[in-house]
Amino acid sequence: MSDDLVLAGLEGAASFIELGAVGVIVVAILFGSVRFLLHLRRQTADAYERYKTHLGKALLLSLEFLVAADIIRTVALDPGLDDVLMLGLLVAIRTFLSWALVVEMEGRWPWNGAGEQDHG
Repeated sequence: MSDDLVLAGLEGAASFIELGAVGVIVVAILFGSVRFLLHLRRQTADAYERYKTHLGKALLLSLEFLVAADIIRTVALDPGLDDVLMLGLLVAIRTFLSWALVVEMEGRWPWNGAGEQDHG
């Protein structure tokens, strides 16, 4: 019975983290959109870039939350080989998405410093 309670708690924690990821996205879209519209109204020169960066950062944070939830589910609840391989695939996909977001927001690869230029 105690093990069932622990597993239910871990499942609940993973679900809570996933809800947090969704919450971050929703709040970022709502807040960012209002701020974007205010910047447009004030004719702020870089309104779109700020909006894009704001949403990109929220998506990066959400991806981190989702990876954490996947790790909890896989390691604590289903530690079978197939599940670990699926976790590896999910982490790889989410890492690629994170890199793509950084390239889109900052115009550089994540492993390049902020002042470095990518030559290839």
